[in-house]
Order: sequence, then structure tokens, then C-alpha cells
Amino acid sequence: MKKREELVKQWLRSHQARGAKLLQILVQENSTRGNESSAQAVIIEKCRQLGLTLDIWEIGGEELKQHPAYCCDRENFDGNPNVVAVLKGTGGGKSIILNGHIDVVPVGNEKNWKHDPFSGHIENGKLYGRGATDMKGGTVALLMALESIISAGIRLKGDIIFQSVIEEESGGAGTLAAVLRGYQADGAIIPEPTNMKIFPKQQGSMWFRITVKGRAAHGGTRYEGVSAIEKSLTVIKKIQQLEKDRNLKITDPLFNKIPIPIPINIGKINSGQWPSSVPDLAIIEGRMGVSPDETIKEAQQEMESCLRELNEQDEWFQNHPLQIEWFGGRWLPGNLNSDHPLIKSISERFLELKGSEPIIEASPWGTDGGILSTVGNTPVVVFGPGVTETAHDANEHIVLKDLFAASEIIALTLLKWCEVSD
Repeated sequence: MKKREELVKQWLRSHQARGAKLLQILVQENSTRGNESSAQAVIIEKCRQLGLTLDIWEIGGEELKQHPAYCCDRENFDGNPNVVAVLKGTGGGKSIILNGHIDVVPVGNEKNWKHDPFSGHIENGKLYGRGATDMKGGTVALLMALESIISAGIRLKGDIIFQSVIEEESGGAGTLAAVLRGYQADGAIIPEPTNMKIFPKQQGSMWFRITVKGRAAHGGTRYEGVSAIEKSLTVIKKIQQLEKDRNLKITDPLFNKIPIPIPINIGKINSGQWPSSVPDLAIIEGRMGVSPDETIKEAQQEMESCLRELNEQDEWFQNHPLQIEWFGGRWLPGNLNSDHPLIKSISERFLELKGSEPIIEASPWGTDGGILSTVGNTPVVVFGPGVTETAHDANEHIVLKDLFAASEIIALTLLKWCEVSD
């Protein structure tokens, strides 16, 4: 076994330039929502070179759209496929899913970028560009791990199921489609940018929209109206208290270093059409975090109960009740025991290669892990290279040495988890 591990490590360390080049090519392909096809073509070509069995399909259809976990406002997915590539095992070992998403968020204001957002510019050991850290760097770490095993001529007992999915950033329709297509395994690794930490638990989240009604009036006699903006402040204060109350119930030590384990974020407010008028309508939109120990429905009920309480307490809301709508993105929470064998396997490989114990925490954001574990009944560990702080920001980048280290840890984990065939 040690000899095979050394072969894998030697291959990875002598082909780092190849990995950096592959990531650069992937970053140079703009794969924002609806434009995933060109980056998927790079993935497909790489998987063909590795001799993997490919499954390429456009997601959609009634089975997907009618599933309770489906949450997507995209009309169609034409021309932007999911990609699954399988390295078939000889039998008798544990299988594993390696799941990465190809979609990236918009670049924002390009003036805030030092380099073109899709340049893949390399400087001082860092590769820059949208998607470099979230999560094309992780995807390349997976592909390098696979290639090292194949190039070393090692056969594994368990199947490796590599997935490059669309729509993670908008709620996980791509991974849900893969689960419904029948892809399940004994374990899964999602190499999101964890800064090389190991996340056995992932926060879920969902978007909400609250309608606040007021009464219009002239600004000069504003006392004759009821400002929807001012009433919104009352709503926000109530939501902030709900956030405090919910987080007081979080006692899991994996959340100890996260200031607000399950935040409720107010991200958008629309109100008013004229400076001299009292606004009669305000729309509050935000994101509600979901604990790994609760369901989406349970979290929704807490928010709805909070607003009902406000409707009963506030005289204006008694006659003009608040209305809430759950819309847009939704990510299921994920929950895996810290003593799960997959956690142990990755942790041992980390210690072996890095010389220190890994940090094990809960994820501060949602991933496709909730779909894989809850719908697909596949235990999930989130672990990967990447600078979390820059994931959706300008000048997104990844430290290449972390990418290469992650590829080694994942490759050696695959040898242990899937077992080497004699």
C-alpha cells in the first residue's frame, strides 16, 4: 500500500504545472448561470482523456421539477449539461461521489478587479479569477487525484463517481438531478473552499420575501399616512431578535468559532416612489440560515410564527398583516457525525501529509451536501482548497499550493476508502 501511495504522491508533485494550467483554462471559461457549457466541455474532454465512463445530460423534466427539494427559477437548462464520469471499481470496496459545481456567481463591478475576472492570472503562487476558489480549484483537485491513481496503474475496488454539476449557486438543481438519475454512494467529498478545514455539517439556507403595507400620504402631512419603511424597521427589529433566539439554541461545539451560526440576513429592501410621498408598500428580502439539526419546514415555521406574533401585537399589522413568501434559492442542511469513517479517513491523510491535526468545524454556508445526504442518502464531507473570504468577492483567488495539497489528501483518501484491488 505504501508503495502505491508514494507513486500517487510522486505523480501529483511532478505534475503541479499541469493542474495549474487546467485550472487556468477552466477559469478562463465564463460559466456564470446559463453559460456553463464551455467550461463543461473542458471537463468532458479531460474525463475522456482519463478514460472515464461519461454520462452527459441536460437536466429538467417533471420528476426533477416536482421534487420537494427542487428550488429553481430558471426556465430551461438547454445546452448546459450536467456531467458525471465514473471510474469503475473491480468490486467489493466502498464507492464515493466526488461532487463539484461548475457554475460561478457574477463578477460584480469589474473596476474592483486587479485583473480581468476571467484571466486566470497567476501571481505569487495564487491564481486569480471568478470561480478560482469557488469552486473550480476544488474540481481540479478532484481531477488531479483521479489522474494520479489512473496514471499509477492502480485499480480500486470501489467506484469513483466524479460529478460536475450546474446550478449549485442557485439551489442545487444539478446535484438533485444527479441523485434522481440514480447516483448514490457510500460517501461523498465536496471540495468547496473550506480553507482546508473539514466540514461534517453544513448550514442550510433559504430566501424569503416579506410584504409590509402602509398608507400613502403627502410628505408635508406625513402624519396622515403610515410609512411602510418605518413599519419595516419594526419588522427588522423583530427578525433580529428571532436570529438571537435561534442562535442561543445552537450548542454544537463545531459552531464555537462561528459568531452567528445560523444568520438571518436582510439583503434587499424596496420601497417608495417619490421623496415627497409616504410609501404605502415595502418589500423586504433576505436569507434565513437553517441549522443542521432542523428541517427547512421547521425553520420556516419559526419565521412565520414570529411574524404572526407581530401581526397580533402591532395595531397596524392587526388590520394590515405582514405576508411572507419563500422564493428563489434554497439549500438543504447537511449533518454527519464527526466520528464517521470518512471523516476519520480524510483526517488521517491530512495529518500524514500536513503534519498537524485538521480543523473540524461546521460550514458557515450551504452546499449541495444537503441534497446528497438528505435526498441521496449519501454521507457527505465538505473539504477543499480555497480562500473562503474571496469566494464571491472581487479578486477571487486560490493559493495553488493548497490546491496541490488537497489533491494529495483526496487521492490518498480514495485509496483507503475505495480500497486497492490486488
